[in-house]
This record gives sequence, structure tokens and C-alpha cells, in this order.
Amino acid sequence: MPAILLALLCGLVVGGAILALFLHEAKRGIWDRVASAVSGRSLRIDTSQPTVVEQVRRLSRLESVSYTMDKMVSGDREGRILPAFLTGDRILLEVHGEAIAGVNLGQLNTNDVRLSGKTVYIHLPPAEIFTVALDDKKTHVYSRETGILVPVDPSLEGEVRQQAVENLRQSALEAGILGKAQQNACATVTKLLLALGFEQANCN
Repeated sequence: MPAILLALLCGLVVGGAILALFLHEAKRGIWDRVASAVSGRSLRIDTSQPTVVEQVRRLSRLESVSYTMDKMVSGDREGRILPAFLTGDRILLEVHGEAIAGVNLGQLNTNDVRLSGKTVYIHLPPAEIFTVALDDKKTHVYSRETGILVPVDPSLEGEVRQQAVENLRQSALEAGILGKAQQNACATVTKLLLALGFEQANCN
């Protein structure tokens, strides 16, 4: 009796090993289907998340509009007692700068995309100003007047440049750069979605 039990146990162990090896190696064709039937496993693929999100994210930061500024910006320091020709310091800059705005598509998530047949609805993140900077090659000191009793203030030009950058930012906002950036980004993303095979793309 013990010998019979031992033989059955050995048979179960060997059979289990063979079955495990078969299930592991059966990857293709009819053997894959046989292995699935034996193991009771079934293939399940989740396609609920719209893959279009990753396609759009590849655009990363979508720079969709730029605003340029050319103007004269001045700055000065004047004494309260003595006249400007003695203690004043005045600088006049000829400024050229650019503000670039667009949409950061890296912030896009699956909740922002909805599919309905061949139609896709996408809600983009809000437009933002990416950079505001002066072009150093085109920005230069137009004139500088310093009083005879004071040295040239080395920080004055930097302060005027900083104020020019802020003025450029405000001017771009007042000119509606964010609205235009959102509109242009939607147009670009819509073209991408139609190229992916959608018949209609609605973007906002």
C-alpha cells in the first residue's frame, strides 16, 4: 500500500511538472489555444484608455504664438538736492524682446480625452507664457548721461532690462497672447488627430 501511494505521489509531481512546462512553452498557434483551454486562462486586453493621449503628449510644450516688442526704455537716478547734470544718471535702451506662449501638453490626462466612434473630444490645459526674454544682439544702450559728480551706476542697465521684460510680459497679456496661443494649439492638435484617422476632432 505505501508503495502504491508513493507511486501515485511521484506520478502527480511528474505530471504537474510536465503540465507546467507545457503551459510555459506553449506560446504560439494551436498549442497556445490548447494551453489556454487546459489552464482556464483567457486573454483580456484593456483598451478603455484612449491611446490618443500619448500621441498628443509627444508634442510636449506646444509653442503656438510669439509676441515681439521693439521700443525705447529709459531709466534714471536723480538726486533730490543737486541738479541732474551733477548727480543724475540716466540710460536709454533700445529694446527688442519676445514673449512665447503655448500649451503644456505634458499636463494632458485621460480625463481630458473622450472618444465617440470616429469623433474625438479633447480638452487642452490652459495656455501659458513659456518665456519672456530680450534679444541681447538687438538690445543695446542708445544713450547714457551721468552727472559729473557721480560714477556710472553698473546696476542701472540691469534694472532697466528687468523692467523691460516685465513690460513685455504685460503688453503680451494685454494683447491677448494667451487666447491666441490656446486657439493655435487647438488648431495644431486638431490636425494631428485628423491625421491619426479620426473623422472629426473637437478641441477646446
